[in-house]
Amino acid sequence: MFEGNRVVAHTRARFPIFQSPMTWIARAPLVSAVSAAGGFGLLESTSRDLAMTTREFTAIRAATNAPFGVNLPVRYLKEDPAEERAIIDWLLQQKIHFVTTSAGDPGRYVRILKDAGVVVYHATATLYGARKAVDAGVDGLIVEGAEAAGVRNPEEVHSFALLQAVREAVDVPLVAAGGVVDGRGMAAAFALGAEGVTMGTRFVASVESPVHENYKRAIVAAPSAGTALIDNPPGARMRGLKTPYAEAVLKGEREQLPYKDIIDRLYVNGDVDGTSGAAGESSGLIREIKTAQQIIDDTISSFWSQIDRLAALRPRA
Repeated sequence: MFEGNRVVAHTRARFPIFQSPMTWIARAPLVSAVSAAGGFGLLESTSRDLAMTTREFTAIRAATNAPFGVNLPVRYLKEDPAEERAIIDWLLQQKIHFVTTSAGDPGRYVRILKDAGVVVYHATATLYGARKAVDAGVDGLIVEGAEAAGVRNPEEVHSFALLQAVREAVDVPLVAAGGVVDGRGMAAAFALGAEGVTMGTRFVASVESPVHENYKRAIVAAPSAGTALIDNPPGARMRGLKTPYAEAVLKGEREQLPYKDIIDRLYVNGDVDGTSGAAGESSGLIREIKTAQQIIDDTISSFWSQIDRLAALRPRA
């Protein structure tokens, strides 16, 4: 179905659809469900915890024979060099074949990973970062538009312009992140030069997502302008749902919660109004909670429908 697609060749998945490696969320239940459905699940390692990585990695392999990958967030891992090296060494011992890097310079890991035969994609939100990563030797890029969830630079460019700029500058395969929840968004990303897509918020609102049901329902209920950017010092912002908490923080009426408190209060206990978890602008496009299998199947079906619709515009000779 995707013969010749470089992302599929690199990941060995059936479809070029990634699940974002979201902190606390992208662990065994969700990663294994996405991979088993034909997508490509990515295990997070932001917690910088070898015991967690070992436990979740082993659980994924026990749950499915489908391929999956691991994300290495440079900025967070390098804060503890001993744990950083332990995690990478352990992953290489497991014969991991695909890794994504993010939040920093991929050059820190590229050589050791590629010398071990690992395919490396780097997540970047800028044209400068894309060029730098390719120069460092990565095999592909995850191009994150400013509409994506989580930590963002206030000066980032949205996906429609960013994808075109990166496609013009580099030849490696691109995976589009930000604003994609279905086959329509996937087809648009392909038209702009991508060969795959990453979905985060869409998979947060899935049956297999470990977050509290209240948060899933809040994503489904969010309007098109339902997210807000809260300052995330130093020099960044965090995109999440526009809740009473978020609006109070923006007005300076209350202090921002540490992220670990948001995990406990929102992801575990479902306090939507008193917190604001990571959520992209794509929240306004999500209409229901689905299984990972339904999300993948519906996305692929819709993608080909959109491709057929566009192909029909071409005049017949």
